[in-house]
Amino acid sequence: MIIIPARIGSSRFPNKVLADIGGVPMVVRTAMTVQDIDSVIIATDSQEVIEIAAEHDIQAVMTSSSHQSGTDRIYEAAVKLSLKEDEIIINVQGDEPFIESEVVQAIYDLTEKNKEKEQIMMNSCYKFISNPEADDPNIVKVVTDSKDIALYFSRAKVPYPRDHHFDRYKGHLGIYGFTVRSLQKFCALSPAPLEEIEKLEQLRALYHGYEVAMTEVRTESFGIDTPEDLEKAIRHHRL
Repeated sequence: MIIIPARIGSSRFPNKVLADIGGVPMVVRTAMTVQDIDSVIIATDSQEVIEIAAEHDIQAVMTSSSHQSGTDRIYEAAVKLSLKEDEIIINVQGDEPFIESEVVQAIYDLTEKNKEKEQIMMNSCYKFISNPEADDPNIVKVVTDSKDIALYFSRAKVPYPRDHHFDRYKGHLGIYGFTVRSLQKFCALSPAPLEEIEKLEQLRALYHGYEVAMTEVRTESFGIDTPEDLEKAIRHHRL
């Protein structure tokens, strides 16, 4: 199951999940993009989102407005839907209207591969980005080990190229695969200091000693974090 968290009160860009892209609200366009992979549900704290989703034949479920992360929100939705412990849940952000189905499928396949590995709490992906792109704090960087297990995520430019130019940064895409069981474990963990500093919830798993498995993907998609990103998205849709 694909669950899309849609919080209406984003601090950086309020109501962005309802921003119009080619006549369709952003979160609905995201849901429509991935609905051929698995069943899709929007988890929201807004009655307006519930109603707009229904207008487009997208299922949505109401969740609390007090959640600190999208992952906590999708867990509440999973509980309300009475999903089985071993069911795979893919968390696709509502601000990814151009995400390719192949990318989401790659996360699904990685999660299926790792579903019996208790140490792996989350599954996600990255694409290679250039040195200038890595300067953008809105693009999260990830450093991995030889088996593509995440060592750290940061908004800073990591690794730091001390002695030479480096142009193979790994840009993290905020798509996550869980089982219901691993999702429950994640949400039972206390928020981590690193998570609070970087504002990156995946650091909660690393801080508490769990692993985040990664896979490389190729994508032209981009998240929409600012009004400037929205303008870019509208131009992209018109192409």
